Amino acid sequence: MGLKMNTIEIVLFMLVASNLSNAQVFDVTKNGANAKVDITQALLKTWKQACATKSRSQVLIPKGTFKVSQATFQGPCKAPIEFNLQGTLLAPAVDGNFKGGDSWISFEHIDSLTVTGGGTFNGQGKTAWGKTCTSSQYCGNLPINVRFNFLTNSVVQYVTSLDSKQFHVNVLGCKNITFQHFKVSAPGDSLNTDGIHIGRSTDVKVLDSNIQTGDDCISIGEGSQQVTINKVNCGPGHGISIGSLGMYANEEAVKGVFVKSCTLKNTQNGVRIKTWPDSQPGTASDMHFEDIQLDNVGNPIVIDQEYCPWNKCNAKVSSRVKLSNISFKNIRGSSSTAVAVKLVCSKGYPCQNVQLSDINLSYKGSEGAITSECKNVKPILSGKENPRACITSA
Repeated sequence: MGLKMNTIEIVLFMLVASNLSNAQVFDVTKNGANAKVDITQALLKTWKQACATKSRSQVLIPKGTFKVSQATFQGPCKAPIEFNLQGTLLAPAVDGNFKGGDSWISFEHIDSLTVTGGGTFNGQGKTAWGKTCTSSQYCGNLPINVRFNFLTNSVVQYVTSLDSKQFHVNVLGCKNITFQHFKVSAPGDSLNTDGIHIGRSTDVKVLDSNIQTGDDCISIGEGSQQVTINKVNCGPGHGISIGSLGMYANEEAVKGVFVKSCTLKNTQNGVRIKTWPDSQPGTASDMHFEDIQLDNVGNPIVIDQEYCPWNKCNAKVSSRVKLSNISFKNIRGSSSTAVAVKLVCSKGYPCQNVQLSDINLSYKGSEGAITSECKNVKPILSGKENPRACITSA
């Protein structure tokens, strides 16, 4: 876990490093950037120069702290491009001059982008959490730290997203994008700070990364297909979630999500799938959670098709999202809640082909013995089952 790399990763890293060493370097300080001024215009000018280069290029932000008000890095570029962030980019604090908006740093319509360098995107979220909206509101007027929109064949590695005001990372419309050795850092009480949110994207990988935040470590939205999450440390946070699904009309299907060899510690939830009741129609299938280590995790295994936060929905009407081909295998560790396995499926569209294998969870709290809760599902059980799921089923 962490920065350890296997032989294949080391070879790939060396190949990437070799390619980048041949890149033409565009240093933002050559365009007037320094620690005393807002560098937005200098940074955009540097990006434009690098993006127009017909050979491999690199935008260099050296060590130091640089203020950026808001920046969108547009493609397409003429050749592969690297955003080499060695220093810290500092977002505006929420004060009398804060203009709001839903994004701070954005990368859009780029093929073969590499974001790397060991630096930090500092969103200064501490100036915003709980001050501009409450815990029962979605803070849409607060910016996401980094957006990746419509990228292909891209890599984000060895950088940190720190204290975002809202989601740390949003991935939209991407194909073949990998996050590796990526770090998210925010306190557990920070509001709406999902680590990585993925939507309408294909072939997304999150590997060997550490996510500490106040909401879902990774959330997977509609239209996400072939998503791999491997060797991720999550906590604090709300766990690793698919959904919530079914809020909007014409949501695209979720298909092929593989969460493996992850560790969750002191999280509000473990691994879960959630859909709204009285939802729009939709489907989610081929979702698999395997080899998961839990340490003091609430609600370790969850399917919740009655997800209704703040009671702002009609919970009496069944979800119309069809869930199928789901597996939870080799999930072990300790639960902070007595109900360790909760499979609550839609009455109108009961879950199909749900497998639980080798579940070994313990609970030492005062709420009674460890147990499970099930509705509208008949899971296929194998191996060790503690607690045994669906002793009674609605």
